[in-house]
Amino acid sequence: MTWLRALVAGGVSLFLPGVGHALIRDWIRALIFGGLFISAAVVFLPTGEIAAADSVSESMTAVADETDTITQFLFSFIALFAAIDATFRGLGFPPGSNTNADGEGGPSCPECGKELDEDLTFCHWCTTRLEPAAAEADADGAAEHVEEPPRQ
Repeated sequence: MTWLRALVAGGVSLFLPGVGHALIRDWIRALIFGGLFISAAVVFLPTGEIAAADSVSESMTAVADETDTITQFLFSFIALFAAIDATFRGLGFPPGSNTNADGEGGPSCPECGKELDEDLTFCHWCTTRLEPAAAEADADGAAEHVEEPPRQ
């Protein structure tokens, strides 16, 4: 996963917690952060006044007037925590955080253990040169079929 995609996931999570996790395909965390944000909005925001407002600006005025400092801190904390988590998970911290449901995130480097780019012949994390898997399979198969010359 590229660093740009991780930064975009973090930036999107600042505005809508959970969407950044969906961008990096971390579905469980996306549902958790999205559900937490929506639950906090239902519990702590004046939903009656927001629903009664005739325009978006009136609803934002009602939210700004009726929320206290603790509620504003809660929403900021949820958004910031979701953004930091989405960014770090998008960058691959902790190692193995980008694995799919089967527990496999693709091939990994034998030296550093991080995910490999299949188009490269080296690990772009630690620069370890890698042997192609197809060449290894051909070499193993060729070694098995080589007959020894007869002894005289």
